[in-house]
Amino acid sequence: MCRVEELEWEMGAKSRVEKLKNVMVCRSRMKVWMMRGMTSVLVWTCVVQLMALEETWGPRLLKGWPSCFSHSDLSSSLQLSPAPPKLVLPPKRVYKNNGYLMISCNGGLNQMRAAICDMVAIARFLNVTLIVPELDKASFWADPSEFQDIFDIDHFIASLRDEVRILKELPPRLKTRVELGMFYSLPPVSWSNISYYLHQILPLVQKHKVVHLNKTDARLANNGLPLEIQKLRCRVNFNALRFTSQIEELGRRVVRILREKGPFLVLHLRYEMDMLAFSGCTHGCNDKEAEELTRMRYAYPWWKEKIIDSKVKRREGLCPLTPEETGLILSALGIDRNVQIYIAAGQIYGGERRMATLAAAFPNLVRKETLLEPSDLRFFQNHTSQMAALDYLVSLESDIFVPTYDGNMAKVVEGHRRFLGFKKTIQLDRRLLVNLVDEYKNGSLSWDEFSSTVKEAHAYRVGSPSRRVVIPDRPKEEDYFYSNPHECLQLLDEPL
Repeated sequence: MCRVEELEWEMGAKSRVEKLKNVMVCRSRMKVWMMRGMTSVLVWTCVVQLMALEETWGPRLLKGWPSCFSHSDLSSSLQLSPAPPKLVLPPKRVYKNNGYLMISCNGGLNQMRAAICDMVAIARFLNVTLIVPELDKASFWADPSEFQDIFDIDHFIASLRDEVRILKELPPRLKTRVELGMFYSLPPVSWSNISYYLHQILPLVQKHKVVHLNKTDARLANNGLPLEIQKLRCRVNFNALRFTSQIEELGRRVVRILREKGPFLVLHLRYEMDMLAFSGCTHGCNDKEAEELTRMRYAYPWWKEKIIDSKVKRREGLCPLTPEETGLILSALGIDRNVQIYIAAGQIYGGERRMATLAAAFPNLVRKETLLEPSDLRFFQNHTSQMAALDYLVSLESDIFVPTYDGNMAKVVEGHRRFLGFKKTIQLDRRLLVNLVDEYKNGSLSWDEFSSTVKEAHAYRVGSPSRRVVIPDRPKEEDYFYSNPHECLQLLDEPL
């Protein structure tokens, strides 16, 4: 009996020992896992700290440490796949919304560009919500491009959020009303000051909730506006209106190709069919071409002037220079005949026949079509505004910019080049030049006399710091705001 009890006690003791061992093993395992976990955390903490130190102190601290990749490898990978720059968004401006402003731009790319800047400033001043502008698709160029096909729409909206609320489309309820025709549409008065928009347009917006401005070219005055309005026009032009990444990259590629061969001049040779038909300038054209241009002018009802005396207009300096005249003038200015000249233009009227004299004087004429592969421009074909955007980017980067006519591109590029540090833009005095050319051709002037007179006349017409010429009540004749936005530029005699 006692022996049995003794055996039972021994068995119970052994069982308790086994349980105790099991508990100890479990605890040991837990300690091991905890140690492993703590070690992992510690190791990763050290790695993170070391990486931070490496970025802070660079090779001085870690140059002898082994690494899975070298700094050169890292640089290569960054060059191949650059991280997109972080956009620091300004805080949203909070204001009571007075309604919605829709706008339909008219004209070519640069006319629309200036108009968009004006309309943003107007929307800001009226405390309304701006709908992303509709671009012109019905003019001579018939370009179907939407805003987002040319400009970075998200950057446009985000970069201006501290000034004005911009939407890609109307809210659903109002969009339905517009589709039913329940909105007010009108063309604003040209060259209006801000009080016109405050007293004439704002009440319409408050009454109808949605107002559509169906014309936007030159609808805001050059002068007499509050400084903050002028500076906002500049901010939109030089910062918010950024081209799409596709256009920007192709523009950089063209500039790279040109830079590899040295300096280059951009010639904005505005000798295209639409300009000649619109202006009525036929100097150098044969009878058949002159008739074709006249028919085209009558075919477009929004071109108001129909009967035009080409000779009188040319003498007054109101015609674009011909390719032949341009070649003479560039030579007279002392431009190196071997310099690269990039032609920023569409198809030159008269083709190679009219370009022959210019090409003989300056053999290194190039265009985007000759610098790029056809596949590079495939998506830009039949999109004249996108093609013009490429020319705009190359024009900004050129060593010298020479426009042969003071149209919208010439003016807007000139102003942008001033903003970039008063880059050289030769502003040709066409009224003087056509008379000098005629005198040289009929033998009244020798080449030396012709050249010295041309150089002297343009010595100070190179886009240097200056103030706009203001002509009260004659806005078409005074200096255009976008060609010289001096309110936004640092002039030589004053700080910004």
